[in-house]
Amino acid sequence: MKLVVMQKNILHFFYNYNYLLNNYVYLTSKTNITYQMSKAKILIVDDEASIRNTLRDILEFEKYEVDEAKDGMDCLVKIKKQSYNVVILDIKMPNMDGMEALERIQQIKPELPVVMISGHASIDSAVEAVKMGAFDFISKPPDLNRLLITLRNALDRSHLITETTQLKKKVCKQEIQDIIGDSEAIQHIKETIERVAPTEARVLVTGNNGTGKELVARWLHALSRRHQKPLVEVNCAAIPAELIESELFGHEKGAFTSAIKQRIGKFEQANGGILFLDEIGDMSLSAQAKVLRALQENRITRVGGDKEIQVDVRVIAATNKDLLVEIDKKRFREDLYHRLAVIIINVPSLKDRVSDIPALIDFFNDQLCNDYGIKKKEFSKKAIELLQTMEWSGNIRELRNVVERLIILTGDCVDNQDVMDHVINPSSKRHQFRELFDRFDNLTDFQKFMKKEFVNYKET
Repeated sequence: MKLVVMQKNILHFFYNYNYLLNNYVYLTSKTNITYQMSKAKILIVDDEASIRNTLRDILEFEKYEVDEAKDGMDCLVKIKKQSYNVVILDIKMPNMDGMEALERIQQIKPELPVVMISGHASIDSAVEAVKMGAFDFISKPPDLNRLLITLRNALDRSHLITETTQLKKKVCKQEIQDIIGDSEAIQHIKETIERVAPTEARVLVTGNNGTGKELVARWLHALSRRHQKPLVEVNCAAIPAELIESELFGHEKGAFTSAIKQRIGKFEQANGGILFLDEIGDMSLSAQAKVLRALQENRITRVGGDKEIQVDVRVIAATNKDLLVEIDKKRFREDLYHRLAVIIINVPSLKDRVSDIPALIDFFNDQLCNDYGIKKKEFSKKAIELLQTMEWSGNIRELRNVVERLIILTGDCVDNQDVMDHVINPSSKRHQFRELFDRFDNLTDFQKFMKKEFVNYKET
């Protein structure tokens, strides 16, 4: 025991001596490396208390804020609870070694730079660590000049990632498409969004496919107090029923056959922000029960796990179904409906807001011509009036496609004849064929009918 203590004291002395010797020139030089990073927070992870103490002394002398963890498990707990700019991580540790901790950190906070240190360094272990996402690998005892410069570079990268993320959020917010239109229904939606967005109330957005429910959700996020946190979108209709729970709540390694590693679910990804559950009417009843529990208790459990995880998520849901009808048919939980439908925003179909069609055509015309790098087309008054008479079963999405088709296939001016040739007539022909096909239950009867009609036509 005395020998071990003596070895640790010698090691502690060596670190401090190495620091003073190597950094004399460094500290007195004209280059001030640490000035910009004076408030950075660094987590030191090592099972040797003497090493942690020595590194703490060095880094605090350099004006860094320092925290310590004794092993990989302790490191993960601290990272989940606090924010750090860099992690210095030893490889050989009890409970959870540095390589496994590095893998977990890449899942939890992939943007966090990790500098690996080890007294048993080899080229293979260094290469493996960098491949797994480590920023750099340094042998023990570290050269302090190299350690401090590595930390400086890691902090530069960390700040660059943070600034890039913030800029992307600002650009994303600026790039959110306006809700186009001045109809009474659209004005009501805009007013509702402005009043509801700053609150924490859950919102249920209803409306047919293609009406713009996702755009409403994005504006609710942009104008909310959570706008600096993520908006995580989940299309419940596009995910198989057997995978929806794993998608929403995540899973532990080995939870099922293909679960080769731990997965963080959408609820955890949206922590602090907003989770947008699109087409929630298509969600399975078992997943609905877990979503209800998450909303009630603000806690989730990953698939295959038994640990409860606290989450702070505001939920916005959307559906093209009548959920009250789905409740009557036992396909949707009534208690979940009442949890979600604190505020209901109904987005009208395009046929119910035809007065907005001219503004929408002008918006898509400007957007598409700009994308194609061509001069903006002119839509005649008669062409617009003709487009206003259509049913628009595909709503805004269909209108955009039609405008794009007319821009591509017509000249500088789109007139009513262009609309007849490229929109109305093809649509009418499809309706005529549909009516004909509906008269027959099978292909054989249809072929007999067509053969008879063809013979009669030729004989007359």
